Amino acid sequence: MEALVLEPSLYTVKAIIILDNDGERLFAKYYDDTYPSVKEQRAFEKNIFSKTHRSDSEIALLEGLTVVYKGSIDLYCYVIGSAHQNELMLTAVLNCLFDSLSQMLRYGGDTWGHL
Repeated sequence: MEALVLEPSLYTVKAIIILDNDGERLFAKYYDDTYPSVKEQRAFEKNIFSKTHRSDSEIALLEGLTVVYKGSIDLYCYVIGSAHQNELMLTAVLNCLFDSLSQMLRYGGDTWGHL
């Protein structure tokens, strides 16, 4: 069997999602039409939140997609890529997003990023 060879692409990330601690959307940006309607996007977001908000791991395979995520006290950040995407690339995007938000939301020497 031949190994699957993917063409290099700048379209590594399919979506970036930030949810609150109840699983409600604070921010979502989808970069392709995997979920074309808002209704489908909201259903997907509810699904990933229900599967990940009590988990200690940082990666999940869900609906044929690779989902890397990081949670804090009241926010959950998700970066979604295809099932064939390199998890390290997605994690690098997630860490950059999470660290940037931590810097922007820092107040009084404490940040929301501390777990």
